[in-house]
Amino acid sequence: MIPVPGFEGRRVAVFGLGRSGITAARALQAGGAIPVLWDDGVSGRMQAEAEGFLVEDLTRADWSGFAALVLSPGAPLTHPKPHWSVERAHEAGVPVIGDVELFARALAALPPGERPRVVAITGTNGKSTTTALIGWVLKQAGLTVHIGGNIGIGVLALPEPTADAVYVIEVSSYQLDLTTGFAPDVAILTNVSPDHLDRHGGMDGYVAAKRRIFQAQDAEALALVGVDEKWGRK
Repeated sequence: MIPVPGFEGRRVAVFGLGRSGITAARALQAGGAIPVLWDDGVSGRMQAEAEGFLVEDLTRADWSGFAALVLSPGAPLTHPKPHWSVERAHEAGVPVIGDVELFARALAALPPGERPRVVAITGTNGKSTTTALIGWVLKQAGLTVHIGGNIGIGVLALPEPTADAVYVIEVSSYQLDLTTGFAPDVAILTNVSPDHLDRHGGMDGYVAAKRRIFQAQDAEALALVGVDEKWGRK
């Protein structure tokens, strides 16, 4: 697990208690935060309570006391309409982020010489295959490689960072929509074709979500863009 610093002693709302939500809560707690969990389903709440987490009905909570909302990628951020937790967060001026953004913040908090490298892959098709293949190639080269994200293990459940490690991360458009500071050393967009348009309000929104994989990269980073279709070329 990768502890997430930056929220020490502060309450962080976590909505959606599937794989990414529970893992995010564990990572936040390990970093010193006070995660406050909720899910519309009873089973998710029961699991959280069984692990000793604070479970609180976020429909009735005082949102002014939250430092952030960690939203499940399965809950709509903007379309067809924002999830009620997103609306509550916006009303209170609370930032809405996801598990990939927490991962990015955990790495950014490390001293430069101790940060691992990150290869991130997105695209409509082929991203899982590309992620698995890159991970295999890097392992064959003798590197310490951790593979996860939208494929296999949730990103925050991967081993703690070491300077020699390479994280190979598959990221979906839903996850990218919840990032602001995610800055992979290598970012790959395999291709773009119409998909998930209801969740992104159309093709422009979907392409914009995919483009976010490059948003925080600096001049030293590498961006690889598939140009076999018009959206990639543009």
